[in-house]
Amino acid sequence: MAKKIAIPTNGEVLDAHFGRAAAFTVFEIEGQTARLVEVLSTVGLQHQHEGLANMFKNKGVEVLVCGGIGGGMINGLNAVGLQVVSGASGRVADVAQAYAEGKVVSTGSVCQHDHGHDHGHDHGHSCH
Repeated sequence: MAKKIAIPTNGEVLDAHFGRAAAFTVFEIEGQTARLVEVLSTVGLQHQHEGLANMFKNKGVEVLVCGGIGGGMINGLNAVGLQVVSGASGRVADVAQAYAEGKVVSTGSVCQHDHGHDHGHDHGHSCH
């Protein structure tokens, strides 16, 4: 049975800052093959835990594969039955294929510090 995964996307690479990602690329995983399904825009949903979680659930996504992510977002995703695999990096297509082959293992990479959600710059960390 096929499974859908979503990956925060910045161009062709995984966006390390989950909560600010402008898009998520959705892949269908069947066996050891990842097939691109669609790219979801998150305009207006950045840092909105419930809104993002509901969008993924409505699109049939079961797993979020990301870099770092905040604990609040993990809780929001888990609350609607979504699994989170954190600690990934690289080209989105490569990450999806590695997941399909069972090569992506969650590192539990969770953002542990607090910062405002309205800042427009990066401090060298990746979370949310």
